[in-house]
Amino acid sequence: MIFDVDGVLVHGYHARPDLHESFDDKLRALGINAERFQREFIHDIFMKRVLIGEVPMIEALDRRLKAFGYKGSTMAVHDLWMSHDCFPNSPMIDTVRKLKAHPDVKLYLATNQDHSRAQFLWQSLGLRDLFEDMFYSARFGRTKAHKKFYEMAEAHMPVSDLPPIFFDDTPKVVDAARKHGWDAVLFGTLDDCTTHPWIAERLGTTQ
Repeated sequence: MIFDVDGVLVHGYHARPDLHESFDDKLRALGINAERFQREFIHDIFMKRVLIGEVPMIEALDRRLKAFGYKGSTMAVHDLWMSHDCFPNSPMIDTVRKLKAHPDVKLYLATNQDHSRAQFLWQSLGLRDLFEDMFYSARFGRTKAHKKFYEMAEAHMPVSDLPPIFFDDTPKVVDAARKHGWDAVLFGTLDDCTTHPWIAERLGTTQ
């Protein structure tokens, strides 16, 4: 069983814009031009190179921050990046913890992350206590939009007669996983997880 992180296990960044807490005000408080940060950092070097592990996050920030009007420490911006969008979805975490108690359940993460945030989520949020492994874009050199991501993830999981159950909040990711044969579910609320027949049986919530 596999879970996305942002928008599923963690509140903050969601695929749906109406559920995405804005980062812009915090950037402006640091004197950073938020519009340029989104356009020239997030949608450029971050998504094109940092997210797939080609450039470290700190190095990318060093390259771009001065152009956005920032005169402070790169590490301060990085710390803000780490602390933003990292509020656990407690009902989902509780559900995962219940599932982990079943001997036939193996839990994994599949997420688009740079190396630094992946480590932060794994260690600081305690995800390592619940999950066997974290499959992420910088580690695999490609995002979840690519077929090879799923092939690489499967190479790190035990062989099973059943397809992996996968929860993600991004439609194009769900489509990609389904094309690869995974039992992918578009996640919006807790019910999307707990009403899945295989999961409901183990939680004892089948009708």
